[in-house]
Amino acid sequence: MKKESVNYTKYVAGQRQGHYESFFMRANHPSLPLAFWIRYTFFSPHQHPEKAIGELWAIYFDGIKHKHTVVKMEVPVSECDFCNEKFFVRISDSMLQPNQLIGYATCNNNNIAWSLNFTGESKPLFVLPENLYEGGFPKAKLLVSLPLAVYSGSLKVNNEVIDVTGWIGSQNHNWGAKHTDNYAWGQVAGFDNYPESFFELSTARLKFGPVWTPFMTLMVLRHKGEEYRINTIFQAIKAKGSFDYFTWNFHSRNKDVEITGEIKADRKDFVGLKYYNPPKGIKQCLNTKIAACKIKVRYLQSEYSLSTDVIETNNRAAFEILTDDIKHGIQMSV
Repeated sequence: MKKESVNYTKYVAGQRQGHYESFFMRANHPSLPLAFWIRYTFFSPHQHPEKAIGELWAIYFDGIKHKHTVVKMEVPVSECDFCNEKFFVRISDSMLQPNQLIGYATCNNNNIAWSLNFTGESKPLFVLPENLYEGGFPKAKLLVSLPLAVYSGSLKVNNEVIDVTGWIGSQNHNWGAKHTDNYAWGQVAGFDNYPESFFELSTARLKFGPVWTPFMTLMVLRHKGEEYRINTIFQAIKAKGSFDYFTWNFHSRNKDVEITGEIKADRKDFVGLKYYNPPKGIKQCLNTKIAACKIKVRYLQSEYSLSTDVIETNNRAAFEILTDDIKHGIQMSV
């Protein structure tokens, strides 16, 4: 996939196959447990393109006060633009384009408005093997269009103005015919002790009729000027990945590195979201952007051979769980 097209909308107007597509931006305060997540989404239920909508989501995570503000708006698709030939998204009056997003959303007596710019020089990061982005498997695709995005501008969270200048995060693009059946997804855009390193991973399983696949774990690490991809299907099946509410342990390796780690967060740092699934039904997403992450990178062959780096952050990790289970104890906010 060409770099300039990573943010082009994949949905074809009027297609009858169900489809979801999201462009989301996230960033963390350099040191405090504060973060934002803003998501522009297209949703079309299977066989009913006339019922397609645009969704606008925003969350401000405040891990100091342990108070998180969540908003979502749904807009008829007639009031939206999702472009196939350039990076441009409009949902009502809220817009997203290269290096800029402006908008607002309101619900449940909360409102969040944003006027943000983002910059960065990192090349896109493909979480899946690149040959899987064009076919029908897996049904859900994800990539990081701009790792280590640097944000400037402000949010207005209810009556409080938040200056996010210098916050570091990413700009991402996900799409597919259905959501992954069960997964944990994580990302760190700059560790406390290695601010130039970027880590993305997923542990997921799929359901085919009544049969579940084993959990598969993919990971990609950019560290010390190198990119370590442990993301082939064979490697994903061999890898170890297990998560509960709310701790995730993982391990994988290739010929160059062995990566072992943990992501965790307190229950009070999660919010619950309802994601419409194109085939039918609703998935529950447990979402935090202020988790802790610690990984050990053991070098198997290179100038660092048999040495180990410990890379960690106290509150800059994204951690999401998608599930049908309702026993997690997190109230669904929207």
